[in-house]
Amino acid sequence: MATPINNLSLNEIYVDKLPGVGPQKKEYLAELGIHTVEDLLGYFPFRYEDYQVTDLATAEHESKVTVLGEIYGATSMRWYGKQRSRLFARIQVAGAFVSVVWFNQAYLKEKLQAGTKILVTGKWDRHKLEILADKTVLGEKEQQKRIGQLEPIYSINSHIKMYWLRNLIYQAFVTYGKEIAENLPEELVSKYRLATRAKAMYKYHFPKNVSEGMVARRRLVYEELFLYELQLMWLRHTSRTEAKGIERELDRVRIDQWIAALPYPLTGAQQRVVEEILVDMEKPVQMNRLVQGDVGSGKTVVAAIALYANYLAGYQGALMVPTEILAEQHADSLQSLLSPYGVKVVSLTGNMTARNRRDTLAEIQMGLADIVVGTHALIQEGVHYRQLGLAITDEQHRFGVKQRATLREKGLHPDILSMTATPIPRTLAITAFGEMDVSTIDEMPAGREPISTYWVKKDAFPRVLEFVQKECQSGRQAYVICPLIQESEKLDLQNAQELFEQLTVELSPLRVGLLHGKMNATEKEEVMRAFSDNEVQILVSTTVVEVGVNVPNATAIVIYDADRFGLAQLHQLRGRVGRGGGASSCILVADPKSETGVERMRVMTETTDGFVISQRDLEIRGPGDFLGVKQSGLPHFRVADLEQDLKVLEVARHDAMEMVERKDFLQNPEFSRLVEYLQEKNIQVITFD
Repeated sequence: MATPINNLSLNEIYVDKLPGVGPQKKEYLAELGIHTVEDLLGYFPFRYEDYQVTDLATAEHESKVTVLGEIYGATSMRWYGKQRSRLFARIQVAGAFVSVVWFNQAYLKEKLQAGTKILVTGKWDRHKLEILADKTVLGEKEQQKRIGQLEPIYSINSHIKMYWLRNLIYQAFVTYGKEIAENLPEELVSKYRLATRAKAMYKYHFPKNVSEGMVARRRLVYEELFLYELQLMWLRHTSRTEAKGIERELDRVRIDQWIAALPYPLTGAQQRVVEEILVDMEKPVQMNRLVQGDVGSGKTVVAAIALYANYLAGYQGALMVPTEILAEQHADSLQSLLSPYGVKVVSLTGNMTARNRRDTLAEIQMGLADIVVGTHALIQEGVHYRQLGLAITDEQHRFGVKQRATLREKGLHPDILSMTATPIPRTLAITAFGEMDVSTIDEMPAGREPISTYWVKKDAFPRVLEFVQKECQSGRQAYVICPLIQESEKLDLQNAQELFEQLTVELSPLRVGLLHGKMNATEKEEVMRAFSDNEVQILVSTTVVEVGVNVPNATAIVIYDADRFGLAQLHQLRGRVGRGGGASSCILVADPKSETGVERMRVMTETTDGFVISQRDLEIRGPGDFLGVKQSGLPHFRVADLEQDLKVLEVARHDAMEMVERKDFLQNPEFSRLVEYLQEKNIQVITFD
């Protein structure tokens, strides 16, 4: 059998097998996510120090420069207390004199004698003709080694020294470099004239020059994107070609009757998307569809129609959401819509009592529960469905490929419907959700007024509170959002606890509630229920209310330190109001200290179109933070950058699609590593020997 992809053999060798890595260092490396030799070799630098000698005559003000010079005259030293110092010297560089300043490097004074040659790197002050030194190299032999070198810079912690990590990575290549296996088929390596995997990994860590580093990066970017797209294309291929779905005959008459009984007509976009879903459900292949829709576009009722159609056909449905609060709200909403038609809706969350969980699991297994709403608890071991026919994930970007695949394997290959209120730009859509068909609800329900959005500075906050007070005194409700739960010494931001206490006093006798992520499920439910029932008029909250909280009576939302949030998140928060048909307001309170913060405020006040906002958010924040690198919907690519490498992504996607559609993909030894990769990712691959 071939060595599995990603060098399973190297994944089995822990870093303490390398010299110099004892129990303590092993623990410190683990904090960086480095456990095995494979982890270490794949721990790539995020930038390089360039020691190419700079021509100061053309160097820009405040740019980073490297010069080779000679100390001229004596150095001078000033102390600021016992620990802080400033060392000053004049050096001669190419016939000219410049000053060099070292802060808190007093040990250099004895080494910097007149006539000493130094290689110094630092920030160039063109006006003062002065370099603020960052790194200094003494000794001609060492200087010649450094000049022109690209030195890798890694993310480290306080326990790991940069030079030690570099040496450890180098030692790992010396010891295990020959065991780095090739992952890509030879035909792809030849087609694009790629470096071997082993060579590319080494040269990316230790390039001799920029050109060598770019060649290595080209190989690693393609491989990273190709392997990720391979997962998506395999899921897409199997869902479309294997007749393993549920072929059901839908009761279109009763479905239409249920839709006609709704208190509001469906929009044209909702009707179109519902039809796409129902057609998929009638096919014998497994549905795998993503529904995109802006905040308030009516995705919930579309999901309810699909669940009801599935129920009428004799199957169970599941709705998976990212938070406990959202699960409770969806369960209540579906209960009110469907229970009059004989549908039993139950919820399954991680914070249920043991007895309630046991009873609910029994109802699900026996088929007594028609629709199950819950968090990721729905896909855990021990959850057995009698006849699961449709599984829906809400806020799709919170769940990754592996979780989607796990949900897909529950029951008898149920249809999969995914929903998101975060419109996804094409760049990310083909990366995170590339295995899906996409439907878009691009029309808002009639009568829904746009939310008026205003940006005010913090000194206007008292007037904002007056507005909130008037809204609530007239019978309405309001949210006040801030980014922190408790006071932070590091960030000067308003915090929920402090704001709650302030508003409780200033806005009395109005009742103020507090909601944040550190509260347990019962506490959150009590606060949300009180707010929903208008027992609490003002809800001070962190972003736990970002998704899915539905209180139609809330007409105002104030977002404090709004410049600290991403655009998509601000848009989601704004969508908590304007749900009752009346005029609603969103007030952004911020004193941005950056152009990015100002731009976010400008975009939010100019448009309420989620698709426009999502594109601007991608441009401002970059793809790594758009969905959140810690969320599983978008992978944390080690080398690739989705904006910079979009063309490579599209090529990799095309190659992966062609690969999985080859008749010999599962049997050809050339592709065995790719098949093993899919198996390692827990994506079901049936091979025939």
